[in-house]
Amino acid sequence: MYEYQQLMELMKAKKISQSGMGRKLGYSSTSMCHLIKGGKWPKGRDKNEIKEAILDELRKAGAEEFELMNLFGPEDGTGEEPTEEKVMLLRKQGLFPEAKRHFGLVRNPFDEVNSPEDVFLSSDIRYVREAMYHSARQGGLIAVVGESGSGKSTLRKDLHERVRNESKHIHIIEPYVLAMEDNDKKGKSLKSLHIAEAIMEVIDPTAPLKSSPEARFRQLHTALRESSRAGYAHCLIIEEAHALPIPTIKHLKRFLELEDGFLKLMSIILLGQSELRYKLSETNPQVREVVQRCEMIELPDMSGSLPEYVKFRFDRIGKDATSIITAEAMEALRDRLTGPAPRSGSKESVSLVYPLAVGNLLTAAMNLAANIGAPSITPEIIKQV
Repeated sequence: MYEYQQLMELMKAKKISQSGMGRKLGYSSTSMCHLIKGGKWPKGRDKNEIKEAILDELRKAGAEEFELMNLFGPEDGTGEEPTEEKVMLLRKQGLFPEAKRHFGLVRNPFDEVNSPEDVFLSSDIRYVREAMYHSARQGGLIAVVGESGSGKSTLRKDLHERVRNESKHIHIIEPYVLAMEDNDKKGKSLKSLHIAEAIMEVIDPTAPLKSSPEARFRQLHTALRESSRAGYAHCLIIEEAHALPIPTIKHLKRFLELEDGFLKLMSIILLGQSELRYKLSETNPQVREVVQRCEMIELPDMSGSLPEYVKFRFDRIGKDATSIITAEAMEALRDRLTGPAPRSGSKESVSLVYPLAVGNLLTAAMNLAANIGAPSITPEIIKQV
């Protein structure tokens, strides 16, 4: 198996041979073969410099930025060493019994969200929440983009609860994405036929599916039309949408165009990480028809509402947050989760102040404070976690 399969495929698509790339970089075809097939980098030159040279040649050949993401496998696809903000995130933390006793807590305030009342709603999050609800009811295509742990799945669950509790006649369709990747070499790509099957399973689960694609899509359109005339709206939600293959993204426009007269029969909500932003880039000609119909909504970080979020989570378990974490420590927490820009020359910093990262870091800080006998979390403890 090739070490850098994606790099090889992109070079082939841009009509760049191994020998051609080697000549541009000053290396032999054999050296490029060792790099692509075995991950062995040529000696005598900085690896990051070689990466940047390869990316530059691909850009000259017409490669778009979204195609260059994660080009070097698990390494940083930008060609730079992982920056500080990529290594400061902690793995999942559990609150030790000693820490619970130390701070008088019945449970970890940063456990999973288990009810609508546990959902923190800043003005930014409230806007995204309402946009998703409006799309589910009225139609349209929106893409909600946020980093891992930013709360996308929580908002999806909240939408389910809201539809159920407010007795709205909305069918929510969610295709399974357990092994979804954007190509069949890394996993299983989600195709239009799979989406059609998921829709039929929700709308008319007893109906036998037609065998041919044309007959199946006609069956789908008829079922949607009949369901709509019975008073139901239909909302397709796809999580991990950054892993959707480009052909399927293009086909979403056709699902969106299923109509009964002027009435749109389906709305679509895509939930994905930052890679989705690049796949739906205005500079990507492959998806221009979708981009023109898609509203991109960013799920921002909580830098501006961090104290309110922490207070909210402690309030949910009946505890005063100020008795556990000092105001100075709150600022240290914000600084700890804010790193430099991912690319040199950029003036913007990168914030990782998201619910999951905040919860993990504060849980670890409470464990450390209990271990050393500190009465509250201080900036020094934040820095030691």
